[in-house]
Amino acid sequence: MKDGQIHEAVRLLNEAVSAWRSPAVTIVSQREGDPYKVLVSCILSLRTQDRTTGPASERIFALADTPEKMVGLAPETIEKAIYPVGFYRTKAVQILDISRTLIEKYGGKVPDEIDELLKFKGVGRKTANLVVTLGFGKPGICVDTHVHRICNRWGYVVTSTPEETEFTLRRKLPRQYWLAINDLLVTFGQNQCTPLSPRCSSCPLAHLCDRVGVKKSR
Repeated sequence: MKDGQIHEAVRLLNEAVSAWRSPAVTIVSQREGDPYKVLVSCILSLRTQDRTTGPASERIFALADTPEKMVGLAPETIEKAIYPVGFYRTKAVQILDISRTLIEKYGGKVPDEIDELLKFKGVGRKTANLVVTLGFGKPGICVDTHVHRICNRWGYVVTSTPEETEFTLRRKLPRQYWLAINDLLVTFGQNQCTPLSPRCSSCPLAHLCDRVGVKKSR
């Protein structure tokens, strides 16, 4: 994909993903508009499919929807509420630790800066960017495995890690697409441009894609 083709790519992505369900964390952000809930949902979503993340988020927020309420729960209670998300025991501890830190150092409010969010245990660049973009509507580029894979598959970037992809996109992706690119590519990656055997024959972006690394497709 040539740099100037990104505008057509985003237009086509918007048309394509309208037929599919938004990522679970995006749904939480749209429904709740609460950075704390976005942060907790992000923690739950790591290595967990959306069909598990969404219901788990609903169950835990029914018990505690603020840091103050969360620290009043026993780890076992949180574990039971979020099960079967991946690493649910570890995540229960992380959620409690983050909630305590928010109360003790940030007045119970989630910070809106990536560098501050990265200070929290269990929060990496993907989560920090999602909280900043979905929780606060501030510019950021969240790069997960879908964004990393598809941008390289297109030939739009040539990178080895999601972090490299993030910083490359910060240099070349038009700023107007920063907030939308994660939602678009996560949804597209789950339904069309899958990790193994992507659906190239029916892809609306096939004429733009270099198909880097694609050995088998449908």
